[in-house]
Amino acid sequence: MLVCDVCGQALSTEAAVRRHQGRPHLGCQPRCPLCGAAAPGCDELQWHIEVAHPEPGPPSAHRPELAEGLPECPFCGEAAGRELEAHVRARHGHLLGAPGTDTGNCEQLYECPMCSLTCTNIQILEEHVDLHLEEHSFSEGGNIGDLELAQQLQIEEDKRQKSEEQKQEREEFKKLQRQYGLDNSGGYKQQFLKNMEREVDRGKMQPFEYHKRKADMMECLAFGIDDGKTKTSGVIEALCKYYQNENKDVRHVWLSAGVDHFQSSLGDRGWGCGYRNFQMLLSSLLQNSLYNDCLRDTTLIPSIPKIQSMIEDAWREGFDPQGASHFNNRLHGSKAWIGACEIYSLLTNLRIKCQIIDFHKPTGPMGTHPRLFEWILHYYSTDNEGGTKVVCTSKPPIYLQHQGHSRTVVGIEEKKNKNLCLLLFDPGCPSQEMQKLLKQNSDGTSLRQLRRFVGSLKEKQYQIVAVDGVLSLEEKAARCRASKVLTSEKIP
Repeated sequence: MLVCDVCGQALSTEAAVRRHQGRPHLGCQPRCPLCGAAAPGCDELQWHIEVAHPEPGPPSAHRPELAEGLPECPFCGEAAGRELEAHVRARHGHLLGAPGTDTGNCEQLYECPMCSLTCTNIQILEEHVDLHLEEHSFSEGGNIGDLELAQQLQIEEDKRQKSEEQKQEREEFKKLQRQYGLDNSGGYKQQFLKNMEREVDRGKMQPFEYHKRKADMMECLAFGIDDGKTKTSGVIEALCKYYQNENKDVRHVWLSAGVDHFQSSLGDRGWGCGYRNFQMLLSSLLQNSLYNDCLRDTTLIPSIPKIQSMIEDAWREGFDPQGASHFNNRLHGSKAWIGACEIYSLLTNLRIKCQIIDFHKPTGPMGTHPRLFEWILHYYSTDNEGGTKVVCTSKPPIYLQHQGHSRTVVGIEEKKNKNLCLLLFDPGCPSQEMQKLLKQNSDGTSLRQLRRFVGSLKEKQYQIVAVDGVLSLEEKAARCRASKVLTSEKIP
C-alpha cells in the first residue's frame, strides 16, 4: 500500500499516486493540516500551506512566482490575488464538483496507457484507445500497403502488356503462316477449284469448262505431272535469232540451254514461284543427255504437289533437317513457299551437282549487286569465249531467289558500254506475253519484261542455285551428311 507524501492518503498503485498528486481531485480533496481547508490536489495543498501559513525565509522553491506577491490560479496560472477562490469557482468550478456533492466519494478516473490522458468514462477511454490503434496501424502499415498496392498494379500491368504482346505475336505468326502457306488452308488442288468456282460466279468461265478443267486437273494430279497449260516453249531459240539480227547496243549475249517458261496458274498463284522455277530448270535438264541417268524416273515435268512430295523424299533421305523442321517435315497439301535450300536438296537428292551462292549484301552503290552480275557472266562465258556475238551455251538456267520471290536466269547481255543486263524468266509473267517473243519480226519491245539491269535488282540479299554436272552415289551421300550443317557459299 502506498501513501501520499503530502496528505498521507493511502493509495493502491503508483499510477494512483501520480493521479492523486498531479491532478485536481474531484470529491476527495486533501485538507490543510493547519487550518483544515480543502484543496483540489496535493500541489494546490502545498501552495495553500505556503501562502496561508508562510514561514520566515526566502521565497518558496516550489512556487518561485510567489515571490512576486500575487497568488496564481492552480488551473490556468492566471494571477488572481485575493479573488483567487472566486476565480477558481467561477472559471474552474466544474473541476471542483457541483454544490452539494458528497466530497467523500471519489469519481473513478481512467488513464490512457498510450498518452496518459485521463478520461472519466470507460467507454470514452476505449474510443480514445481505438483512435490510437487506428493511427498506429496507418502510420506503421500505410506506406507498406501503398507499396504493395503499387507493386500489385505494376504486376497486373506487366501481365496485361505481356498478354497483349503474346496476342500480337500470335496474330503476326498466323499472318506469316497464311503468307507462306503454312496455315493448313489446303494446297494446289483446293486453291485451283476455289478459283475456278470464283471464275464461274463472275461469269468468266462456263460451267462445262469448269467441269472439264477439273477433270483434267484431277487426272494430272493422279499421275503427278503438270498439265502444261501455262507452258511456253521455244523462247531461247527465238532470242538467239533476235540477237543475231540486232545491231544496236548489244556487244555480246550468252544464252542458256533451251528452257520452257511456266506461268503460275489458278492453283498456285501467289505462292508457287519456287516450284515453277524448278519446272523451268528441270525442263532444260531433261533436254541435256548428261542428266539422263539422274532423271530416268522423271521423264515429264512433275506437278506442284508431286514436287512437294519429291522435296519430302529428300528430307527423308536426311537432307537439310533444319529446313525440314521449319515446315514440320510436310509440304504436300500446303501452300508453303520454297526457296534455294529446298531446290538444292531436291536437285542433290536426284544426284544433280549444284551449289548455292549467297550474295548476302549489296556490293555496289545505291544498294545494287554488281558482283551478282559478274558471277553470272563468268558462269555463262566460261568455256564459251570467242568473237561470236550470240553464244547459245549448254549451261542450264540459274535459279535466282530473293525475299518473297524467285525467277530463272536464262542469259546475260553485255552492252557496248560494258554494262551488264540479265535475262530473266518470271513465273508471274503471263504466257500470252511470253508468246509474243516467238514472233520472227519482233522489234525487241517484248524483251523489256526479260531485261534487268544492275540498278533494277536492289533487294538486300540474293541467292542463286547453279547446276554444274552430276554426282556419284558417294558424293551424294557426302553432301547429304554435309547438309546437316548446310551453309551456302557467301560472296563478300
